[in-house]
Formats: sequence, C-alpha cells, structure tokens
Amino acid sequence: VQLQASGGGLVEAGGSLRLSCAASGRISSYTIGWFRQAPGKERELVSFSGRTSSATYIADSVKGRFAASRDNAKNTVYLQMNSLKPEDTAVYYCAATLSSGGHSYSQVYDYWGQGTLVTVSS
Repeated sequence: VQLQASGGGLVEAGGSLRLSCAASGRISSYTIGWFRQAPGKERELVSFSGRTSSATYIADSVKGRFAASRDNAKNTVYLQMNSLKPEDTAVYYCAATLSSGGHSYSQVYDYWGQGTLVTVSS
C-alpha cells in the first residue's frame, strides 16, 4: 500500500490543523500510525489507530489536543490537531502495518508516507 500524507502548514500557536493520510489500497486490515520528527530529534509516535475503534492510542504529549480517526471506505486516516504548540513543530508521517502488535515502534511499520511539515509559530 502507498501512503500520501497532506494537510501540514504554518499555523499560529493555539490553532488547528487536520492531517490526512490517503492510501492507495484498502486499509481496513492495517494499523495506521502517525509519527513526527522534529529537527535534531528522533522520530516519535503520536498516535495509532487499529482495525477497531477500541485499538486507538494517543501519546501523552498530545492527549486531549490530538485525535486520530479513520474512514475505511475512503481509505483515509486523519489526525486532527487542536491547540497546537510550538513544540508540535515537526514533519509528520503516516505509516501502515499488518502486524498485530508492537504498534508503538516505528520498526513494525512497513509502509510510510512522505511526510508533511507542520510549523507552529509562537
């Protein structure tokens, strides 16, 4: 499956953005993760959404501000980001895996989108 992330941009602190990750094929069997990488930092997990609504995870650093959702009919996953902070500035990547576990680890994901840049100004 090929993934295309979009929706990044420049936003002021406190603003919102919605990222989209469009897949070239059916995603219903995949766990889709969102990762981000800030300049000079390691890639970190933001969220993942599994095949069922109960299998959704949001990192503590963004909990209460970010929400992941998926539309399997459109083969698209979303990351709604509210109350953005300058420290949220990063390149955001979506990734997909058929693995049944280990979804917090980037090594588990086999397919990656190209990344979309989010810049939050103070």
